[in-house]
Amino acid sequence: MIFPLNAIIAGLLAFSVLKSIAAAGPNIIFIMADDLGYGDLGCYGQQEIQIPHIDQLAREGTRFTQVYAGSTVCAPTRCSLMTGLHTGHSRIRGNSGFEGPNRDRVSVSLRNEDVTVAEVLKVAGYKTGVTGKWGLGQPGTEGIPNRQGFDEWLGFLDQRHAHGFYPEYIWQNETMRSLNGNLGGHQRDWIHDRFTDFSLDFIRENEDNPFFLYIAYTIPHGRYEIASDVPYTEKDWPQDVKNYAAMVTRMDQDVGRIMSLLKELSIDENTIVFFTSDNGAEIYYFRQTGLIPEYESILKSPGPLRGWKRDLTDGGVRVPMIARWPNRIPAGETNDHMWAFWDFLSTAAELAGVSPPVNSDGISVVPILLGQEQEAHEFLYWEFFERGFQQAVRYQDFKAIRLKQGEPLELYRVTEDLREENNVAAQHPEVVQRIEAYLRTARTPSLYWPK
Repeated sequence: MIFPLNAIIAGLLAFSVLKSIAAAGPNIIFIMADDLGYGDLGCYGQQEIQIPHIDQLAREGTRFTQVYAGSTVCAPTRCSLMTGLHTGHSRIRGNSGFEGPNRDRVSVSLRNEDVTVAEVLKVAGYKTGVTGKWGLGQPGTEGIPNRQGFDEWLGFLDQRHAHGFYPEYIWQNETMRSLNGNLGGHQRDWIHDRFTDFSLDFIRENEDNPFFLYIAYTIPHGRYEIASDVPYTEKDWPQDVKNYAAMVTRMDQDVGRIMSLLKELSIDENTIVFFTSDNGAEIYYFRQTGLIPEYESILKSPGPLRGWKRDLTDGGVRVPMIARWPNRIPAGETNDHMWAFWDFLSTAAELAGVSPPVNSDGISVVPILLGQEQEAHEFLYWEFFERGFQQAVRYQDFKAIRLKQGEPLELYRVTEDLREENNVAAQHPEVVQRIEAYLRTARTPSLYWPK
């Protein structure tokens, strides 16, 4: 076949542009813990858990104090992160949806028409890898990582499978791999180590090309299983609390290994690293064992916030966020700009020099990352279905919550009232009226998430 000269030239120019964009964009590493509370890090006030490497990440980068997760539970928050849509528009709005005349609960997966961060970055020539908990596609569906833009994948497809740290199998790309050390009830292969090894290998393999690595650790989600509770062995704490702290410290050590490798390969200054959590701290497993008072008094995981995972108060949706990029992101700074997980796709796209999807709810926060001024979102929106249809909005200094349809809005000036204890709705009817309008217009109908 003979191609016209102008087509050949156009193709070469397009290839050249893609190469130049890829060369200009930094490597992007997004590390997300699972059920880590806003107050579980030393740089956010934690006094018991030792995390020197993550605290160093904050000293070398910027610590954000008003960043919000996509949801208060795992699957929808990950969907928001990957697709740039809040839960009024996203495909996945809960850990399971409803379908059929009997409102049967079903698992919902991403589809081919959904656009992920990985797919956007591949346009810019990035290699893409993900490890840990996915939660956005069941086996054989269009929602698995390799069909959503990721070149390499190792981890749990289903969030329920991810509840244990000694599973009998794991997914590697589209193949189920047995973990022989855990067969028959044995506990020899701690899965977190596999995730870190994958991450280190992926970085080594791609040191010469731009890459996006999404590390979705399952620490410190219960069950609290770890071979050693060092350095908390001698603490007068319940064993599950010791294990919780030891797991966070172990994750911190692996964050340190990742950062050391970036320096060893001389790609540290061309790599932006984010560290966060998927939602607020979990209390369910401590409630099961009757250890809530000890857990709350020792670790104080929500920090100054009220609520936990599954709550729409800030203890359920406000998360720690650290961003580090040497000589670009200001070091040792604290920033109170309000942004959310659905901003990550647009942010990554700008970093890579490509355009995000036109229907994104997010905006790029690259200016804020670089220490510049930027307008905040007009509002942030959440909806949640596990306890009936609940909604929340963050608007300027205010946070509004409706826990039951038909009831009046609760309104808190959350910049001053961090625990959301003083309902000021009666004093600000104009704010309530504006937020009521957002609640009516911020969502689109969904088969799986009916109002």
